[in-house]
Amino acid sequence: MSFKKLNIPLKEALERLEIENPLPFQKQILPKIKSGRDLFIVAPEGSGKTTALVISTIQKLESAAFEDAPRALIFVQDKEAALALEEEFNKFTKYMDLRVYSAHDAPDISKQKDDIYDGVDIVIATPKKLFQLFKITGINVSQLKILAVEDAEFLTKNSDYNDLIRIPQHITKCQYLVFASTMNPKIERLKDSFMARAEMLRLKV
Repeated sequence: MSFKKLNIPLKEALERLEIENPLPFQKQILPKIKSGRDLFIVAPEGSGKTTALVISTIQKLESAAFEDAPRALIFVQDKEAALALEEEFNKFTKYMDLRVYSAHDAPDISKQKDDIYDGVDIVIATPKKLFQLFKITGINVSQLKILAVEDAEFLTKNSDYNDLIRIPQHITKCQYLVFASTMNPKIERLKDSFMARAEMLRLKV
């Protein structure tokens, strides 16, 4: 898949960031993600997984804000990972009206709830924080189009794993993506919950 098939605002963002062509692994996975399939995406660091996640999410949301409820939830390990991914999204969405919000393990959950209620498109969160928000009805999943886990190796921690798998139980329909550098038994266990129909994509060498 070339970048020519992306929507115009996204293509303009890529040109502005001087990203001319997809990396080899991105060529492999971008069409699969665009198809709407649930996917395990496994490749080492530096293969372009994060950029593929950002591009695919923005493409899925048509590079534009829509109503108030989040349409993408992305789970990350901790505050640092949330802020880093938010910054990466902001590079692409600089001239779009997409609203990106990171909810990490910081205090004042009521403020985070209010911020999300005011309207966001993409929420980046730790599993613990998102489940806390969900319990106080701070997350509306009725408009959700994509749920992703970035660098899923952190799910070896039982509390993160358990908080994560509770959320899809309340989602009617969306696309699920799990990105990892290596597979481990805890990640594979996601097949028993919301990844039962997922296809495995590994870097071809």
